[in-house]
Amino acid sequence: MLGANLILAIIFIPVLGAFFLPLIGRFSSRLRNLISLLLVVISLVLSCKLASIVLSGATITIIKHFPLGLNFTLTADCLAVFMAITSSFIGAVILLYSFGYISHYENQSEYYLLVVLFLGSMMGIIFSQNLIFLYLFWELTAVVSWRLIGFFRKPLDILRADKAFLITVFGALVMLLGFISLYQEVGSFDLTVIREVLQSRPLSNITVLLILFGIFAKSATLPLHTWLPDAGVAPSPVTALLHAAVLVKIGVYVYARIFIASLNIEQIWHIIIPALACLSAIVSGFAALVETDLKRIIAYSTVSQIGFIFFGFSIGNEFGVAGGLLYILMHGLAKAGLFLCAGIVEQNTKIKDVTKLGGLIKTMPFTAIAFLFCSLSVMGVPPFGGFFSKFLLFLSTAKNGQWGLTFAFLAAAVLTVLYLLRAFNLVFLGEEKSEAKEGSPIMVFSVVLLALLSLAGGVLIKYPLDFVISAVKQMLGVA
Repeated sequence: MLGANLILAIIFIPVLGAFFLPLIGRFSSRLRNLISLLLVVISLVLSCKLASIVLSGATITIIKHFPLGLNFTLTADCLAVFMAITSSFIGAVILLYSFGYISHYENQSEYYLLVVLFLGSMMGIIFSQNLIFLYLFWELTAVVSWRLIGFFRKPLDILRADKAFLITVFGALVMLLGFISLYQEVGSFDLTVIREVLQSRPLSNITVLLILFGIFAKSATLPLHTWLPDAGVAPSPVTALLHAAVLVKIGVYVYARIFIASLNIEQIWHIIIPALACLSAIVSGFAALVETDLKRIIAYSTVSQIGFIFFGFSIGNEFGVAGGLLYILMHGLAKAGLFLCAGIVEQNTKIKDVTKLGGLIKTMPFTAIAFLFCSLSVMGVPPFGGFFSKFLLFLSTAKNGQWGLTFAFLAAAVLTVLYLLRAFNLVFLGEEKSEAKEGSPIMVFSVVLLALLSLAGGVLIKYPLDFVISAVKQMLGVA
């Protein structure tokens, strides 16, 4: 009973609480800000409480029966709780940063409502075991992200928000067709029932293709990636939220939930998906190498790094799945830090073009060092956390003898080093080309915290890795 109440509270405290924020904002903007952070922190704390239950091997399920197979089913296992803790923690740091960043703009109550609702919707996706309710929460994130991307209301902002909305919603509709195809075969939308009926029998290729289309659209995987770099017109905390904590990670999470933890797919997909992930990682890596807009460089980096996660998951052995899960955490911490650093640079210099920046380490030393630390983690430099996630991914291909994929992703990893060092050099080193000052204390604290956690994630790798190993054992059914 305790576990069931925890799941409901994790989802519905932020989802319902978000709608009270504009009302509170009419009386006190500071109170509104604090309550918005509190709503997300409550989800984080309750997720940590839930972790103590699921790490013992227990799985918690809530079922509310409705007709036509639309049972409201929520399930908490190691995979779900790992994702809930990761998303709510990074979301909380981004909200804290927003106190300084968003204070300069209008429509603040709308902003906090949407961000908290966004994070609550993510919790709904994480714990949903019924595919229809997963789809409903999925679409709610699309609507909220549409409003957040177009937050500044300029014509170009609205156009790019519309583009993101159309691509992700169309992808979701195609995915829904895949869910309906599953229902026709099994007679249920519940993943537990579907798994019991199909047992070890793989899904039909057309069903897999339909579901993958929606997943790739949301996770900005080539060729459905173009909306993500364009989403850089959003406020920097929003881009951090989209890239690091929630939006693009929805796709990789649902892939893990459906195709690893629940159902089987034909062997051919274990060739097609890594190949597509590899192509996405390399092409977007080259794009980042020639891009001059700082946030677009980091955005193309996200597209590339998502390819690494799909790569690990699609390999499917213990090392690959563990590496993919660890990648979600380490990339989330570091990429949020990079976008928040970019927000400080852009807000204080009014410049986005990296070729017109330079020497900012002299006036923004904390932001510069935080950017460097987060970059080193994304590159996979030891002892940062990103090293261990990349190492596990390469170990997974070596174990399977897939040396071609190993060298292809090694090339993508080299590109990561090149474009991030280029960005750091152009923005923070060399001659000063613009006047700037360090960001507000709360913004600087947020980026420094994420940078230090990117380092601590590697130094103290035992703790996140133990959690990941528990999740992998539960997902793959190994002792």
